[in-house]
Amino acid sequence: MHLAFAAADEGESSGSILLPELPDLIWGTVAFVAVLIVVIWKVLPRINEALDARKDAIEGGIQRAEQAQAEANEARDQYTAQLAEARGEAGRIRDEAREDAKRIRADLVEQAQAEAARIVANAQAQIEAERSAALVSLRSEVGTLAIDLASGVVGESLSDDKKASALVDRFLADLDGTKKAKAGK
Repeated sequence: MHLAFAAADEGESSGSILLPELPDLIWGTVAFVAVLIVVIWKVLPRINEALDARKDAIEGGIQRAEQAQAEANEARDQYTAQLAEARGEAGRIRDEAREDAKRIRADLVEQAQAEAARIVANAQAQIEAERSAALVSLRSEVGTLAIDLASGVVGESLSDDKKASALVDRFLADLDGTKKAKAGK
């Protein structure tokens, strides 16, 4: 190997890869510069556009995600507020319903008591009317029986209405007095 390096040093142009000749070096440099210009002029802007688009897409995605998160938080807050409002409204409605039920119950009790009082008053009035009618009928019957009985005892006819009426009234008054005396004992 030592011989191969020695030959390259002596100026042999055997085409060494490591030591190009001057025209190859110039043409290589010109080709490199041409490719570099094309890359800088055509390829690099496209790569930058692609990178910028990717950057915008990522940043836009992040912004959209943040915006969606903010909207979701706002919607959650609105939902929570509406839920609290609905619960409050339900409580208020429940309280109103209880108050209405109490008021209706009180009205029904009052109506029932008024109706019961009316029925009792009507019944007492009817009982009193029937009692009065029975007393009138009974007085008439008792009066007739008393006159017939008295006529039989006395042996004469008591046809005078004034005498008969006075006799019946005195007899009934004696009966009421006896009844009150017994009740007082």
